[in-house]
Amino acid sequence: MSMKTDLHTPKELGYYFPAEFAPHVATWLSWPHKEASWPGKINSIYPSYVKFIKELTKGELVRINVVDQLMQQQATDWLLRFDVDLSRVEFFLHPTNDAWCRDHGPAFLINPNAAQKKGIVDWGYNAWGNKYPPYDLDDVIPTRIAEHYSLPVWHPGIVMEGGSVEFNGAGALLTSTACLLNPNRNPQLNQEQIENYLRNYYGVEQILWVDEGIVGDDTDGHIDDTVRFVNVDTVLTTVESDRSEENYERLQTNLRQLKAMRLTGNRSLTVVELPMPTALHYEDQRLPCSYANFYIANRSVIVPVFHCKQDEIALRIIEQCFPGREVVGIDSVDIIWGLGSFHCLSQQEPLV
Repeated sequence: MSMKTDLHTPKELGYYFPAEFAPHVATWLSWPHKEASWPGKINSIYPSYVKFIKELTKGELVRINVVDQLMQQQATDWLLRFDVDLSRVEFFLHPTNDAWCRDHGPAFLINPNAAQKKGIVDWGYNAWGNKYPPYDLDDVIPTRIAEHYSLPVWHPGIVMEGGSVEFNGAGALLTSTACLLNPNRNPQLNQEQIENYLRNYYGVEQILWVDEGIVGDDTDGHIDDTVRFVNVDTVLTTVESDRSEENYERLQTNLRQLKAMRLTGNRSLTVVELPMPTALHYEDQRLPCSYANFYIANRSVIVPVFHCKQDEIALRIIEQCFPGREVVGIDSVDIIWGLGSFHCLSQQEPLV
């Protein structure tokens, strides 16, 4: 790497991770190919996945990691079948183990005043606490992308996933103790040490913690299924109205914590409540269905929907939070079998 990044943290060099609602150049994806992630169902996910890509291309480029030329051709065939504008899609021969680009993909930092305005943090990746080996190919994706673009790259040397952190782009980072303090990630670090890594490598000032994730989330409680920033001081958070539901108490706990939070300058957080969809199960496992796993693209907000009465309510609430963007619901009933949806599958590349 041309730049000596290991001598200084991104924060020391003035880099930070922008909010997802800030402008993008592109969205990164890793083409789904792992049968075990969608047992007996992988072919059924492609129509919704390609609709997601088509929606993204209306406002930004889509950059897709593929294992080889054959996979690129298969992906191209799917895109053509749905009339996707291929001039807006770029393929990269970056072999992957799985499709969850939010967690293994590049964490882009920006510093508009630097000679190199963009850099990448390559956190360690262990497939959510070594649950789904192998993950060696996924683990090196950020550095491969940094090398392709000759960008500075930092290696903090600890495990961190993109879905476990949420940003307002103005110094605040939201995360969950359920995930980040889980001993299957960084057992050698305490909360204060983890906060230091977050501040230094994401360029933030303030770490805000909620306790819980949702039932059925195999990531041990990623924040992108529960709480999302929609602007600098407003969050959408999932709540369960049915007291007998297993998510009821844990989401109430998060809600209480969010209402007590203060941003820098003692500003309170505006908290907007988002319903939970009706539960779906695969065999004996509850699937982590959540409207909070939306993706904020340049032109639109793409929301997973689940064929239930709450779909329309959730879309209207999200619409009110994003006045400048079209809110688009895309069927996620098959995709959620893989235990994630559109936010888990994508990673934004900021415009700077």
